[in-house]
Amino acid sequence: MFNVSRIRTILDKEWVEVFKNRTVLFTVILLPVIFTIMPLAMLFSLRTTPGGDSADMPATFLLSCTGFTTGDCMQVFLINEFMLLFMMMPLIIPITIAAYSIVGEKTTRSLEPLLATPITTEELLAGKGLAAVIPGVAATFVCFIIFLLVSPLTGISTAVQAYLRGPIWLLGVFGLGPLMALFAVMTALLISSRVNDPRAAEQLSAVVIIPLMAIIFAQLAGIIILSAGVMLIAIAAFAAVDVGMVYLGARLFQREAILTRWK
Repeated sequence: MFNVSRIRTILDKEWVEVFKNRTVLFTVILLPVIFTIMPLAMLFSLRTTPGGDSADMPATFLLSCTGFTTGDCMQVFLINEFMLLFMMMPLIIPITIAAYSIVGEKTTRSLEPLLATPITTEELLAGKGLAAVIPGVAATFVCFIIFLLVSPLTGISTAVQAYLRGPIWLLGVFGLGPLMALFAVMTALLISSRVNDPRAAEQLSAVVIIPLMAIIFAQLAGIIILSAGVMLIAIAAFAAVDVGMVYLGARLFQREAILTRWK
């Protein structure tokens, strides 16, 4: 059984401590702004080239791009690449917070008193995990809603606007994004509990971004074509992996060993 009061205490403590870090503040505030402006600027620049060029798009994508003009297909192809920015936000922001979470307490000598309290390992991980996941997911949702509201002003067609509000983007941002955030947080917490330097924890935790970068290049090459089916498969896969990561994290987080190693 989880003690909600203890988890809330950890959550409040984490936000007070973590947001004193300038790197975290930069990541949580400025990075989402940049990731939102980039696709809007790209769509705005395409308003003068409505025709597009089908030679610039993979043949596999063109076959799946039905019901759109060539210009609309070009816009859909490009904004699908930028959709991954909205999926990177719930990865990068939580990683920065979670990687600093435990190892940062080592540098401030506050971990020992915390682990000496009656709080359970599960409650500790839940509090620290939520403290990392919530800002990243909230920032992603807010930025995506702003993107949807502003994108019609860039001159995109009604068909492309409808695509942005369709199942592929909604499943990616509101379904897959939070699950990827949870996976990133559990990975970062496990790494943070094993290293002694906050910068090393952040660098090692950033490895989880590599698969997402591989998807970007696979899309550009036409190897992967985003669809609602692909999103549902990815959601199911990450949901299963997240369950395993939560279980693994609770088993591998050995509070006594951490205290002994860090003294």
